[in-house]
Amino acid sequence: MARKSPTINDPSELRKSAGLNQTEFWKRFGVTQSGGSRYESGRSMPTPLKVLLQAWIDKLVDDAAMAKLLKKVAPGK
Repeated sequence: MARKSPTINDPSELRKSAGLNQTEFWKRFGVTQSGGSRYESGRSMPTPLKVLLQAWIDKLVDDAAMAKLLKKVAPGK
């Protein structure tokens, strides 16, 4: 039986499948480690973050594109 791929509905498994710690994973989306921890614990994510995560899962954006976007919208991050 094939294993199901992690989804935005299980952000902890999604992060773990990427082989990253919370800081590394959530930073690419402009989210702090503590914010990511809250989402992984069941707190509802805002829709824009869900859209970014889904685009990343679907490989519509890669890490380089995410870094470029983050610099434009949050230059200090």
